[in-house]
Amino acid sequence: MSSIVHVIRHGEVENPEKILYGRQPGWRLSQRGQEMAQAIGDWSKSIDLGAVHASPLQRAQETAAPIARAHSLDITTDEKLIEAANIFEGKKFELGSGVLRHPSSWKHLVNPWKPSWGEPYEEQISRMLAAVFQARDAAQGKDAIVVSHQLPIWILRSAIEGRRLIHDPRKRQCTLASVTSVHFDDEGMISGTSYSEPAKHLLPQK
Repeated sequence: MSSIVHVIRHGEVENPEKILYGRQPGWRLSQRGQEMAQAIGDWSKSIDLGAVHASPLQRAQETAAPIARAHSLDITTDEKLIEAANIFEGKKFELGSGVLRHPSSWKHLVNPWKPSWGEPYEEQISRMLAAVFQARDAAQGKDAIVVSHQLPIWILRSAIEGRRLIHDPRKRQCTLASVTSVHFDDEGMISGTSYSEPAKHLLPQK
């Protein structure tokens, strides 16, 4: 039986200082982020859902909560869905004004293919694929939802679609509370992806 695993990016985080929070605990959704999570919960009501899995980080758990409530399901916490590791975690990270201005940081930027500043792309692909297949199996023929983070989601999608992994972070198609759906065929193999933005009306104006 064909099925879909919907891979959701968490909602907006309360982060006025624009810190690269990475895997740090305690980063919660903003008020708008909570509204995004509720929008995703409402969107999910049209799905025959069998499992909800989420990264252990607070912002992902808070995004998953309205989905789980809508379907009377428990949230399964999966470490494989966590944010990508990054050596700049905890620092202000903005082009032209943050940690990149300091020469001591440049040595970490020598290999964008790996990348040299954080968790290798191949490791992200491996764990995200494992998480997606695990959620699919847990859903027992129904759709599944997993809640994760922008970079692992984008790298997963890029791998599935055969796109080069090195990229401009500003051009990722993975907005806050977006849905990257991984489709499976009747033989249980990945057949493609699709993308939607159920919380688009709540996205900050650029």
